[in-house]
Amino acid sequence: MRLRFVLSETAKGMYRNLAMTVSVILVAFVSLLFVGASSLLQSQISTMKGDWYDKVEVSVYMCPKSSASSNCANGEATAAQISEVENLITSGAPSGYVKSYQMETKAQAYQNFMKAYAKSAVGRNATEDMMPVSFRIKLKDAENYKLVAEQFEGHSGVERVVDQRSTLEPLFLVMNRASWITGGLATIMAVAAVLLISTTIRLSAMSRSRQTGIMRLVGASNLFIQLPFILEGVIAALTGAILAVATLWLGVRYVVEGWLASSIAFISTRDVLFLSPWLILAAIALAAVSSALSLSKYTRI
Repeated sequence: MRLRFVLSETAKGMYRNLAMTVSVILVAFVSLLFVGASSLLQSQISTMKGDWYDKVEVSVYMCPKSSASSNCANGEATAAQISEVENLITSGAPSGYVKSYQMETKAQAYQNFMKAYAKSAVGRNATEDMMPVSFRIKLKDAENYKLVAEQFEGHSGVERVVDQRSTLEPLFLVMNRASWITGGLATIMAVAAVLLISTTIRLSAMSRSRQTGIMRLVGASNLFIQLPFILEGVIAALTGAILAVATLWLGVRYVVEGWLASSIAFISTRDVLFLSPWLILAAIALAAVSSALSLSKYTRI
């Protein structure tokens, strides 16, 4: 009987304040959508780092026959200089960081170059003799790329050292900043949700102040008086959370897994399902706490 009464009062309160209830649902939906998107973006960054950094190589290019680089003032790298660099990789200071390496000869470099530029004017004018000898070094730990790269920079016969990670860092920086912005927007929307839930519950309590006064006179407990109001906020916020989870799932399923699916490692709907209980719990806690605090005056706790 008591449960039926509480549920009945909850339904009446939500119907009476339908516009405010819809507003709470929308604000909860948007705020939790930003929270979820921020969390998934951080997960995406971690996934991409783990996948891409495992493939990071340090490429050491020896001086070709004709080079405008000041490092190649003495002309093309000699066989002795190439051998010195290879010995440095296998037994020198960087060897402890090296997982494996591959030497690319002029012939191999020419073949790879022609695969990419054979139909262009540059490709038609290129010759095998113009290609540089290079070393592709895979590291045990990509975090040590600077230590390894520094060992070859300025070395005799080395034209340039290219570190793939240095090209990835700006991308991850942009993604991290996007995640921070999303997190900031999520915080603002969460504050807005708290204020809106509090306002809605206060309006509902004020409209039924006479009824709650009678309930107190007949001996109803504080929890029994508060429960219908708290449930109003919880149900509205929970609805918003479910909509946010559904939107995130659809976005990941059809945009990330469907449209962006490729050799790059992306997050999956499994990540959304893992995140969803936390979003739902956050919605319930947010609504329950803000509702309980807003009731302290109007139910005379």
